[in-house]
Amino acid sequence: MQRAAPAPALGDAVAHQTETFAEGLRLDCGTLLRPLKVAYRTYGRLNESRSNAILICHALTGDQYVAERHPVTGKPGWWEIMVGPGRPIDTNRFFVICANVLGGCMGSSGPPSEMTDAEGRPQGRPWGTAFPPVTIRDMVRAQAMLIERLGIPKLFSVIGGSMGGMQVLEWAALFPGRVFSAIPIATAAWHSAQNIAFHEIGRQAIHADPNFHGGEYWRHGTIPARGLAVARMTAHITYLSEQALARKFGRRLRTGPMLTFDNDLFEVESYLQHQGSTFVQRFDANSYLTITRAMDFFDLAAEHGGSLGEAFRATPVRFCVISFSSDWLFPTAMSREIVRALNAAAANVSFVEITSDKGHDAFLLDEPDLFRTVSGFLKGAAERWSRG
Repeated sequence: MQRAAPAPALGDAVAHQTETFAEGLRLDCGTLLRPLKVAYRTYGRLNESRSNAILICHALTGDQYVAERHPVTGKPGWWEIMVGPGRPIDTNRFFVICANVLGGCMGSSGPPSEMTDAEGRPQGRPWGTAFPPVTIRDMVRAQAMLIERLGIPKLFSVIGGSMGGMQVLEWAALFPGRVFSAIPIATAAWHSAQNIAFHEIGRQAIHADPNFHGGEYWRHGTIPARGLAVARMTAHITYLSEQALARKFGRRLRTGPMLTFDNDLFEVESYLQHQGSTFVQRFDANSYLTITRAMDFFDLAAEHGGSLGEAFRATPVRFCVISFSSDWLFPTAMSREIVRALNAAAANVSFVEITSDKGHDAFLLDEPDLFRTVSGFLKGAAERWSRG
């Protein structure tokens, strides 16, 4: 039977800003991935002393287009509210870098990119599910190679929320001499059993989609859109709080007061379906499988003999740990655990729990207390940085 031509990889039409490393990267799983490609975007200007660079680490469903219109969806950058001229992360002052994570689908090496053999020779097909498993530590090592390629000896700050916060913690543990300050937001030093369970529901939905074809959907010119949409819908519920859902939707009927059994009877159902359908336009299912597994495997204490404090022993990094009161995906207790470990390591750490009813997604939304906290911390850190 003649098969359809392979479907183009997501974002193929986009000329991503990319660095290629012919030597590749040895992953935690033992695989040498070469060449390694890291797609990224920059905002602002690097100063002459190369001392004003901030690395932003994106979350699970984010990418490098942090402060500009997205080339695939046409929507504003996912953190334009935080990054830009005069914003808390001020691009008039700082040189901001954001890289698509290893395993992603917007230009960095990942399941949609072209498969290579052990010698780095292209195989004429996407990696798909054959892409090797990656860890948060692998993602950070790839970012470190990019930062070195850009000629930046030390980052002024590393900032990120959710999975991005995991990368921030890994940066501070793995490269403490290359980071002056760190802002992990709405995150944890390990992924909980509850969070792993939610991820597994999403992965099973993708696998159950008949268009998944064992991960080789590109051979059939299809995508597992329904399964990926359900995965997104499930995850999105965890990003919100009950208060936020009640305020935005309550029990309002989309079809009016008459009782029917339409699929989008309630407004909240319609909202979730919209989230799912738009997500499949910009994300790859195999990348979703890869990245959720990386989050599930993350356990910073386990990387350091079971002691989280040991991960930060004698660290020179200055920390600002931020949580939100209504975040049940990464609750404040998880941030306090990070703070206790930093205190045990005699680290310089500030901690802020921001009162908000917006849930986990509060770090992406209009939260004045978050803006004040980040801008205030960066201002204070810059003053200490300038004093050497």
